Amino acid sequence: MQDTPPVAVLRLGHRPGRDERMTTHVGLTARALGADRVVLAKAGASRSGTIEDITDRFGGPFAVETTDSPIGYLNDWDGPIVHLTMYGLPVQEVEDEIRDAHETEPILVVVGAEKVPWDVYEEADYNVGVTNQPHSEVASLAVFLDRLFEGEELDREWKDADRHVVPQEAGKRVDEE
Repeated sequence: MQDTPPVAVLRLGHRPGRDERMTTHVGLTARALGADRVVLAKAGASRSGTIEDITDRFGGPFAVETTDSPIGYLNDWDGPIVHLTMYGLPVQEVEDEIRDAHETEPILVVVGAEKVPWDVYEEADYNVGVTNQPHSEVASLAVFLDRLFEGEELDREWKDADRHVVPQEAGKRVDEE
């Protein structure tokens, strides 16, 4: 995982008043499960502070960017584009090919909010379904990143963390530095 090119997650769209938690959770999931950065549509920029705050407290590295043109960002991407959609090929059928591509090239993982324009399906190198059933883009992102990194992201070391969760069988413990 550490010797591979970056993985960026593009949150394609954001419906103010409706997607606040979902956009935040896309960013937090991307961070926790191995992506290097999340790119939010300008409408979702208000969520960047929460994601940056978590990174500041619990460690990184992880970057949050915003864009006025998510489709332009996607079109300018230099590397494979993975669009997570329930209409795509099953993740288990394409994960090895995507992992092989990621050995030498940065990957952009695209997750939608509102209806995804047809251009995204055409621009993507991989339209990937984590099941072909309706469910959350956060769930798709989590499963996809875990498959991409083959579980290595679960043992990641966090740098510059002010707080550390101490795993235990019962209760909650967070040590602060």
